[in-house]
Amino acid sequence: MAVPHYMASGMGGIRTAGDLVARIEYDKNLKVDKAKEYVAKKLGLDSLEIADEYIMRELREELKIGTVTAVPGVPRGIAAKMNIEKLLDIKINSCEKFRGMLN
Repeated sequence: MAVPHYMASGMGGIRTAGDLVARIEYDKNLKVDKAKEYVAKKLGLDSLEIADEYIMRELREELKIGTVTAVPGVPRGIAAKMNIEKLLDIKINSCEKFRGMLN
């Protein structure tokens, strides 16, 4: 847990794409460089652009996958996580649990 957390934090976490890369590392069992490539491809960017705070701030708002500060009309919390699931083609446990509570 320590190394992926360190790498994700080093990329800026939710400020850039660090949280997305960490999710892919765990879900797809990839090393950080391959996880970065996967996320960049899904976002339509290159591996360097996903570490740029300005680019990612705008993209996160556009894709509705969460931002550091709340923006009116932009999902946060579980809604943002559900959008991340769709975008990255992964399952997130908290989203599965939430959907189970709705049934």
